[in-house]
Amino acid sequence: MEESNFRFAISLSVLNHLGRNLYRNFITVLGEAISNSWDADARNVWINIDRDHQKFTVVDDGKGMDQNAFQNKFLKIGYSKRKEGGGQSESGRPFIGAKGIGKLALLSCARIVTIKSKAIGQDPIGGRIDNGGLDAAITNDLVPDEYPLEIPDEKLTDPNYEASKSGTLIVFEDTEALSRVTVEQVRTLIAMNFRFSLIDKNFSIWVNGEEITISDLNQLAESTQFLWTINSFTDDFLKTCVNIKRNESAPETTLRITGYFATVEKPSDLKIRGRGNDERATVDLFVNGRLREKNLIRHFPTQRIVESYLYGQIHFDEMDGDGDSPFTSSREGVVDGNPQYRSLIDYLKQEMLPRVIDQWDKFRLEINKPGDSENTKRKSKRDRSAADLVSAVAEDYKIPDANKVTQDKVDKWVNDLHPDAEFNTSAYVDCYLSENLVRKYIIDANKPLSNGVQKEADSWKSKEVDRKNEAGISYDIRRSTTDLSYLGMDALAVTAEGSKPNNNTPSLWKDAITFRPIRNAVGHTGLLTDTAKTQLSLTLTNIKARIKTLLKNI
Repeated sequence: MEESNFRFAISLSVLNHLGRNLYRNFITVLGEAISNSWDADARNVWINIDRDHQKFTVVDDGKGMDQNAFQNKFLKIGYSKRKEGGGQSESGRPFIGAKGIGKLALLSCARIVTIKSKAIGQDPIGGRIDNGGLDAAITNDLVPDEYPLEIPDEKLTDPNYEASKSGTLIVFEDTEALSRVTVEQVRTLIAMNFRFSLIDKNFSIWVNGEEITISDLNQLAESTQFLWTINSFTDDFLKTCVNIKRNESAPETTLRITGYFATVEKPSDLKIRGRGNDERATVDLFVNGRLREKNLIRHFPTQRIVESYLYGQIHFDEMDGDGDSPFTSSREGVVDGNPQYRSLIDYLKQEMLPRVIDQWDKFRLEINKPGDSENTKRKSKRDRSAADLVSAVAEDYKIPDANKVTQDKVDKWVNDLHPDAEFNTSAYVDCYLSENLVRKYIIDANKPLSNGVQKEADSWKSKEVDRKNEAGISYDIRRSTTDLSYLGMDALAVTAEGSKPNNNTPSLWKDAITFRPIRNAVGHTGLLTDTAKTQLSLTLTNIKARIKTLLKNI
């Protein structure tokens, strides 16, 4: 048999299957361009966004490409820098690119993509890709040789590209995705999602002429409340989190990871500001400074409230080894079954997150803020509800335009009062319900008032009339002006039970005698002693038991 001349022929439709249509997140697309610049040893990446004309450019001052590199490396789908040059760039940076298909992201968010590049000592090269024409070529099942790139428009350029001795310019035109993001959002997301500065301080990203810095995350930093660091991790961002109230260590692990979990003051602090945007800070996985997977804990949701306050970073550079890449084609996740990834998830699920859930609740209660309502071992739901109400009311005492010294003093006073306000709130609800339930029982049972009780009701009515006249109040204060509404628990108890019991008989009236002075102190916003609190709690327990006994007979 003669030598075969058969060869594989790849249809351009493979571009869609490999990922051209998998990229929907604008920041992920932008990240591919930034990653290419990183791999090219660029010191600067300039991103210029023109939302009015739905156009943006990405320029770097990296080593650029000659004709051979552009054709046989950049345009070769599946070309891997690692297989040819190892795992590092010429300057020693760990390569981000692995499979050679991430560049397809650049085709996913614009109708026209133009690429220009220049390497030192080489002629500039470039090409123009019209996604409309590419779609037609795919529909007609063309092979790559039948779809040459168009010649780029010479007028398309950029001052940073012209000023650099080498580098690459990518121009994205007719980009609908720009209508869904603002420049401020882009800045925040880049600052949050690309942490190459942890590896190389000389790598800078610029958006519309302003460098991306940690200050783009000031809103998140200022609202960060509690922190848990893994293996003593720190970075420039954490140093700006000056309002942290507790800094704890994460559970120990043999995994070679670093990072942190953090929580904010309120869930809305995690939201990335901007219109029409649902982006928020989450717990994310980074490998060699590059975001590899967002929102890790979505794989094991706890349905506990702390999740809506939580964000963080896990850095696991060891995942980017010399073997097959563990990352999905869309570069937005990790391949299922990767053993290192599974070990990481197990650690987060079984050790890290349980500690954060428990300690977050403890720390929130310490500063008189709502915590984990499902953690009834630390505090009952009843007590949490009272505490939450007091915390909500305390927010009304934030003084507009007050200086920090004044507000800090007021906050301290409020915090000092918080435990008593919490106790009194709960006690008042008990008082209110118990007395009104006895009133309803008396009405339902048609119990008459004794002469002594009637005189007491008349006396309180008269006093109220006098006080209303002093205040110039002509409207009704009470919804009901029946005699019962003016009586305290002792008079109500005598009426409900029919008479005062003898000394040996337990009764509601006897408990009401003990109850009355402490109840009045609560009603007059008094601060109770610990002994009075204990007595009131015991008395209310007895009163509620007696009332339940009465109500059995209706």
